[in-house]
Amino acid sequence: MLFAVARSRQGQGVSDFAGHIHLVLPDPTERAACFRALAGGGERIVRSFASADAWLEAEGDSGGAILLFRWHQPGRIDGAALLDRVAARDDIAAFVVAEQLSIAESRVILRGGARDLLPAPLDPRVVCRAVDAELGDWTARQAARTRRCEAAARLAALTPRERDILAAIAAGLGNKAIARQLALSPRTIEVHRANIMRRAGAGNVAELLRLQFTAEQARGAAGNPVHYGA
Repeated sequence: MLFAVARSRQGQGVSDFAGHIHLVLPDPTERAACFRALAGGGERIVRSFASADAWLEAEGDSGGAILLFRWHQPGRIDGAALLDRVAARDDIAAFVVAEQLSIAESRVILRGGARDLLPAPLDPRVVCRAVDAELGDWTARQAARTRRCEAAARLAALTPRERDILAAIAAGLGNKAIARQLALSPRTIEVHRANIMRRAGAGNVAELLRLQFTAEQARGAAGNPVHYGA
């Protein structure tokens, strides 16, 4: 197994993608060129492997990574099997490299969860652009996920009745309309609203609604589209 690690001078922030860029490229010249390009700058740890078998043996159960691999692999594990193994993991972003593909192979990649399909032979500059874009996207996704988790945590303290009232507020209903809907007095709704604001730590209704809508996004997050080129 060929194995190499390169750390940039700026080590902070690499762990944000559970720390690694993994190259699974059978051709040693291509592997070395991409390794040098990626390891030459930025906040990166880069590891290179000669086969999917070698990657699975060393890293298959470890933390997340950007994983860039050739579709046609030597050994027991081919590109389709490797993509199938990592597709369900939200801590791995898979990039597939291919020269010639059948229609069936293209369909497997398109539907299999790959982040991108890069043309072969690989241009290290294209690889760097793709990796940098993914790191930026991942940072944005992590920030959005953090906001959703924080919003959900702040609303978790609400009672079922308070959640009903919050949903009615988010729907644009006033106190009297909410009172009629829930068979409560307007004064009771006012008390509940004050409790909701306090429990959620919201300074005003706008902040409260922002928390509600942000928490709702966690239930409707979209999947990752496949795009071509870099």
